[in-house]
Amino acid sequence: MTDDRIEPPLTGGERETLRGYLDWHRATLVVKCAGLSDEQLRRPSMPPSTLSLLGLVRHMAEVERSWFRRVVDGQDVPLVWSADRDFQVAYDATGADRTEAFAAWEAEMASARRIEAAAPLLDVTGVDRQSGTTYSLRLVMLHVLQEYARHNGHADLLRESLDGTTGV
Repeated sequence: MTDDRIEPPLTGGERETLRGYLDWHRATLVVKCAGLSDEQLRRPSMPPSTLSLLGLVRHMAEVERSWFRRVVDGQDVPLVWSADRDFQVAYDATGADRTEAFAAWEAEMASARRIEAAAPLLDVTGVDRQSGTTYSLRLVMLHVLQEYARHNGHADLLRESLDGTTGV
């Protein structure tokens, strides 16, 4: 398994550090999925859970879309696979298409990077239309970062159960 991740900066400003850690965690999920067959990517962890690596990819596409496009940028776009706020639907990748899932996730990460880069400050705010809550870009970046960190822990266990690969 190749590891092309770029280490986050050890010094630098807040934005550069948040961006670096977010990109590192995005790349970590890519590494966890590398070299696996479609069947392996879809294989659920253990009953009754339907969680799989492909499900995590789909889930993170929804997370990126929801927080960056819908909240920070104010776009009125639906989620890709899930009903509003029910991201559990994306976890079930039983009949999911690998190419579609990765393409959607890559597109959402690209959108998120553009939205973040275009914002003049981390204090830029957006509103969650459903709850009416206002969030800063800073909080959104931190929230998405913690989502990746938590789910990359799940990805560690899923990958190890598939082929014994640990680390990275």
